[in-house]
Amino acid sequence: MNMAATPPPPLAAVQTTALSKWYGQVIGLNDVTVNVPAGVTGLLGPNGAGKTTVIKMLTTLLPPTSGKAFVGGFDVVKQSKDVRRII
Repeated sequence: MNMAATPPPPLAAVQTTALSKWYGQVIGLNDVTVNVPAGVTGLLGPNGAGKTTVIKMLTTLLPPTSGKAFVGGFDVVKQSKDVRRII
């Protein structure tokens, strides 16, 4: 009987939990939770949907108002230098 261990599931390349960005009273992005696997992924949406805002937060150019975001397993707020190194 082959008792090979099952490999762990791959880590998400991008993971967000309740990610939000507010500009005063204006909502830029509100409560976004997503797991994006490694590979080619597109980001589509209408004008004003928050596409640029989420990309800026994931690339550490803009801090989130609330929530968590990870790129390659690194926290975009606490480990921004590591995120910049891999992107």
